[in-house]
Order: sequence, then structure tokens, then C-alpha cells
Amino acid sequence: MKRLYKQAYDHLESMGCPVYVHPDDDGNFSIDGEDPESYKWADYWNTDPIWIFGVNPVVDEVLRQYGLFSEWVNPGRLAVFEI
Repeated sequence: MKRLYKQAYDHLESMGCPVYVHPDDDGNFSIDGEDPESYKWADYWNTDPIWIFGVNPVVDEVLRQYGLFSEWVNPGRLAVFEI
């Protein structure tokens, strides 16, 4: 995993966010949308007006600190990329 991603990965993991490396990730990582605790971090179907496209604003804020953003691959996987 690239260093930039590793720092964000470690930060989110320490907060309890269900992060992992998917086989399709290429030096980056993903957030597990199917984890039992994922509803706290990312939920494809969440309509809370504070959440941004189903992503908890805390996750978005952490990713932005590292120059990253997230994008849904499917309802079970939120991939993280460089801005």
C-alpha cells in the first residue's frame, strides 16, 4: 500500500472504521460496506442529509486530511483514491 494511503488507513482503522485491501485495489484501500459496523461509517443507502453520498462526514474529513476521497464501487465497497 502506498504511504499516503497507509497513513489514512491506519487513522481510520484506529477509529474503528472497517478498512481493508481489496484484490482490485492498486496501492490504495477500501472501506467495507458489508461489515456489521459499517453503518456508522459508510452506508450506500443512507439518506442522512449530513452524510455525503452515504459516507459519514468524519470519514470524508479524515480522507481529505491526506488528500484522498472515496467513491462507491458497489453497495458493499467504498474505494479510496487520491484527489
